[in-house]
Amino acid sequence: MAPSDDAHKTDDISHDGLLDRRIQLNQPRKGYRAGDDAILLAAAVRATAGQTVLDVGAGVGAVSLCLGARCPDLHITGLEIQPELVALAARNIAANKMASQISIFQGDIRRPPPEIGQAVFDHVVCNPPFHPAGRNSPPPDAGKAVAHGEGDTPLAEWLAFCLRRTISGGTITVIHRSERLGTLLEGLGQGAGDIVVFPLWAASNKPAKRVIVQAKVQGRGPTVLHPGLCLLDGNGNDTEQAQAVLRNGAALNLITIP
Repeated sequence: MAPSDDAHKTDDISHDGLLDRRIQLNQPRKGYRAGDDAILLAAAVRATAGQTVLDVGAGVGAVSLCLGARCPDLHITGLEIQPELVALAARNIAANKMASQISIFQGDIRRPPPEIGQAVFDHVVCNPPFHPAGRNSPPPDAGKAVAHGEGDTPLAEWLAFCLRRTISGGTITVIHRSERLGTLLEGLGQGAGDIVVFPLWAASNKPAKRVIVQAKVQGRGPTVLHPGLCLLDGNGNDTEQAQAVLRNGAALNLITIP
């Protein structure tokens, strides 16, 4: 259903764009806001035409929309706990004319709807809350607090859910803070292998604050540390490689090591 005129007039929603504004994105002005992380995560998924993808913690649909724009023949299902974000995701799907590709359902990993809890997918993608419960003061905005803090659902439980929902031989792709890498490797190692750690360097002289981790369910190969992607050059501008992904929608290659 297309967004109403009244919905467009609200001061609580901003109208943004991703992939050089090829993707229209309605999202709350306050709270968690989708941006480059969503684009980078979508770019890392090794999906091909006709496959199915589950977007866990879908928010307003940013990852699903970016993935759908790059791979138009996918069937993408999203799971999001906050009903107001599910409503915005539906608006975004309609605005970008992807209703035949993407469906977002309300629920959480402990109580998923049957469309998700009774299904498995070729690929699962996840941008889980970054902060462990009690580690940081929660943001004053309730929606942002849900998106950023694990609450009573730790990261290990998110990863276990992703493992259950992925077919044997399928991939799980997660973006997270680099300081949580140990938990990511331990959790994914409970049922997956062939793990690739892909650092996202803010600049060549700065530590990587984010990592993308991808694993193959029932894989038996070793863990590989990829050179990753440097996002900014010495002048603070997007590197050529980052611009190709963030503006032009190129894929990230987590298979071929440069």
